[in-house]
Formats: sequence, structure tokens, C-alpha cells
Amino acid sequence: MKVVAIYDFTARESSDLTLHHGETYIILHKQDQLWWRAKDKHGNKGFIPSNYVTEIGTIEANDWYCKNINRAEAEQLLRQEGKDGGFVVRSSSQPSSYTVSVYTHSSGKGEVRHYQIKQTDTAQFFLAENHVFGSIPELINYHRHNAAGLVSRLRYPIGPLGTCLPATAGFSSDKWEISPSELTFMKELGSGQFGVVRLGKWRAQHKVAIKTIREGAMSEDDFIEEAKIMTRLCHPKLVQLYGVCVTQRPICIVTEFMENGCLLHFLRQHSRTLGRVQLLFMCQDVCEGMEYLEENSFIHRDLAARNCLVNERNVVKVCDFGMTRYVLDNQYTSSMGSRFPVKWSPPEVLHFNKFSNKSDVWSFGVLMWEVFSEGKTPFENRSNLEVVEQVTQGGRLYRPHRASAHIYNIMYRCWHERPHGRPSFSELLCVLECLLISCTSAGRFLSDVK
Repeated sequence: MKVVAIYDFTARESSDLTLHHGETYIILHKQDQLWWRAKDKHGNKGFIPSNYVTEIGTIEANDWYCKNINRAEAEQLLRQEGKDGGFVVRSSSQPSSYTVSVYTHSSGKGEVRHYQIKQTDTAQFFLAENHVFGSIPELINYHRHNAAGLVSRLRYPIGPLGTCLPATAGFSSDKWEISPSELTFMKELGSGQFGVVRLGKWRAQHKVAIKTIREGAMSEDDFIEEAKIMTRLCHPKLVQLYGVCVTQRPICIVTEFMENGCLLHFLRQHSRTLGRVQLLFMCQDVCEGMEYLEENSFIHRDLAARNCLVNERNVVKVCDFGMTRYVLDNQYTSSMGSRFPVKWSPPEVLHFNKFSNKSDVWSFGVLMWEVFSEGKTPFENRSNLEVVEQVTQGGRLYRPHRASAHIYNIMYRCWHERPHGRPSFSELLCVLECLLISCTSAGRFLSDVK
């Protein structure tokens, strides 16, 4: 199979192969879904991250296509560039469809317009009905020279997320253990239930977050075994676990660095500037990450705003998935000896310690409540025992002030007493995407804070 590199990748180990954007490679062996063995035009062979390449002839191979970004991210990307006629093509919220997002100064101030690429009954593509083409690249090429109904011709393709490269599953194929000598510790970012988190660098060049695990805070041996599995979980809306330092104590967990920190703090600090649609996009980001965990039969067990992080483009990613099983902390311990965050937990966890993807769905509803209350604490004036009693008797969180009745209904569906009565993350994602389409098409843009 022939592929083309959509990102640069510098070999990190002797077994890796360097990738250059736009060059073609032959795939020799797909070791797994995440790392493939490839050969370049000079005959060099090695492992490459599969999410850095795409098959020749696919839409992803074009410099104007931006993978894994939503409407809000596209707008931010185009506004940062600020070029009249700057554009990207991205996957639409509607399945198997694409949208062209264009930046224009035509109204006297910069704005972004969005055009969905439509298809005829004969599978022809068009933006304006009088100009129909057999493929999306042909359509884009035509509109690069002719506005033909658009606010501007498509003048400047804006590359996929600029220099922001996607995370790889581990630093290399089968590499989950990291040597302490490869890490440079920099400023402290904060502290949590496990210990101190610092900004650092791996091999003096790759920015990472390093969590130094406080002695006695974690069941270490069990976690190390699980870490080997967790490094294989790779999704644009999950904070990537790169590996673990285990040769000395305290052990360190090395993850993707997220510039804007914890979602909970971000919500509290930016409460006056975040529009309702932007809040909804944040929930969509989390739901996408959780759908991936659901598909891979992985349970988070502690989904909350404090366990999500925000990157430089305000994309929200889920972190610390599965970690509560290894926490030795009274805050997570019930009278039965099990560990869980009470105010984010459903009845079957409170009473029977039964975790599932549907208990994660309940927690997601509480996370949505946190987002639309701009970082308030759920059941803030009640003790854990009072919360258990209230939830058991059918009591639920009130509608937060930034949530419409429709949005609150989504939360409330997550809080069904019985697990089978709650939607799956896949179903929730469809609901959120449809709601976002209706919001944005009705003109309720990101600045809408009413």
C-alpha cells in the first residue's frame, strides 16, 4: 500500500523512519493500528505512526484538508491566519459529508463563512448548483479560481492545524517505559491526587507533562501493568499517555502537554467570554473521546471537568482514564471500601460499586452540568452522604443558568436511574452534533452569550 505523509515525523529510535510532509512511502507491515513498518524512496525502512500518513488519492492527502477539527476550531484557525480567502475543508458534523470554511473581509470585518459540500443523485459534488464536479479536489480547484456563489474564491489553503502535530501512541512502536535520563523537569504546573505535575521535555525537544507520583498515593505495580495498555489508546480527544518511568521511585507518568490546563479552571477563568455554542463544542470534544473509550471497552471511572484538559486551540481532551482503580485516597473511598467520586457517580456505583460505560455516561451528564454552570461544584452545599441519599431518592442537579431546556434534557437523560435507560456515548454524540448543526445554522455563533 502506498501512502503520503500529512505531517513531518522525526525518527525517535533507531527502529523508526523519518517522515517528510508530502512525500510517499510504501507500507511493508501493519504491526498494529497505531504503528506501521514503512519504506521511503531511498530504501530506508522503519516504523511510522499511522495517524501521520494517509492513502494516496484520499481527501486527507490534500494540503487544504484539516482532519479532526470542528467548526469552532476551523474558525479559530482561520482567524489566526487572518487571510482574505483563507480556507480549510473539514469533515462535517453530518456523516460522510464535508464543509468548506472560508475567511473573508468582505463585510468590513473579518468573518468565517461555512459551506457544506453537497452531492447530486449521481454522486456529483457542488457548492453552487451550476458548477458540479466528479470529485471534491476538482470542486476545490475550480473555486480556487472562481468564487461562483461563495463570499470569496478559495485563495489560501490553511494547513492542517499549522505546526500543531497530533500525538503518537507512545514515543515509538512498543515503547512504554521511559528512562528518567531522557526527561528534563521544568516549571511546576500544579498538583493533584497523585502528586506534582510539571512541564518537561523528553530528550530536550518534545514538550510533555510529567506527573511525579507521591509515595503511597497509588497501587504502583498494578498501574504499571495497565500503563502498557493505556499507551495504546490513541485518539485526538484523549490526552496521550506516552509512557512511565519505573526504574526509580517515585515513578513518573509522562503525558501529552496541554497548554491551557484543567477544564474546570479554564471554565472559571473564562466564564464571561465563552458562548453557549463554544460550551457545547467542549462537551462534544469530551463525548468524542469517551465514545472512543466506549468502542474499546475501556471505562474511565472518574470523568469530570477536573479530569479534562484544554490545549492551545481550546480543544478539550479527556485525561486520567481508568486511574481511580489505583488511587489510595479517602476522597475516593466509600464505606464499602470502593473508590469513586461520589458527586459524579450513579446509584449502581454508590450502592454496588458497579462500573460500566453507562456509569461514565452518568458522569458525563454531570460534566455537562459543570460546563454550563461555568465551573460550579455539583451538589456544592451537600455532603457525600447527603448526595447519596438525594440521588437514591430520585433527586438530580438543577438546570444550570447557561443551559437551554434542550441541553438540560440531554444531561437529564444521562441521569436515568437504571444504566440501560441511559444513552450510549455514540448516541449522545449524534444528539450533540445535530444540536450544534441547528445552533450554528440558525446563526447562534460562538459569540452568542445570551
